[in-house]
Amino acid sequence: MANNKFNPKFGIIVLMVVAAAATRFMPHPPNFTPIGGMALFGAAHFAKKYWAYLIPFLALWLSDLILNNVVYSSPDGFTWITSFGLWNFAAFGMIVFLGSNILKKINLPNIIGASVIGSLVFFLITNFGVWASDPLNMYADNIAGLTAAVAAGLPFFWNTLAGDIVYVGVLFGGYEIAKNMYPSLGLKKA
Repeated sequence: MANNKFNPKFGIIVLMVVAAAATRFMPHPPNFTPIGGMALFGAAHFAKKYWAYLIPFLALWLSDLILNNVVYSSPDGFTWITSFGLWNFAAFGMIVFLGSNILKKINLPNIIGASVIGSLVFFLITNFGVWASDPLNMYADNIAGLTAAVAAGLPFFWNTLAGDIVYVGVLFGGYEIAKNMYPSLGLKKA
């Protein structure tokens, strides 16, 4: 017989990921987003690794749908995903993968290390994507063009890193607070 009992740990982790994704609609500096934090938090806390990919990816994609089609609506009409969005998703997936490996033991050094590495991964993959799929032909199709694309993106890296550290702190810290305040929810072990 199937166990249909609600798992509060799963529900709280999903709720926290969705809440983090919702903060993308608030005013924020460029690249100061919850993307890296969502990826790392999901990677560290979902017991089944496919949930670590699926739930944060769905939250990211749904928030992208709203941002791309409502907030920044395009005269080209409805879009399911932008070409640049594919690079964001590739970076996001890599951060989940790295987080699944780095955060097998959740402690402050691992969380900070995963945040920094995740920020670097996001920066490198997305700036490569800007260069590789540049619709405006701003960058030459050679190493000099790639270098120029990476250099142009460098100011955004610091906001990415700051956003990752803040959102990782809020997500992991918030979860630890919930775990300690509400032990009856069974958040210690899923």
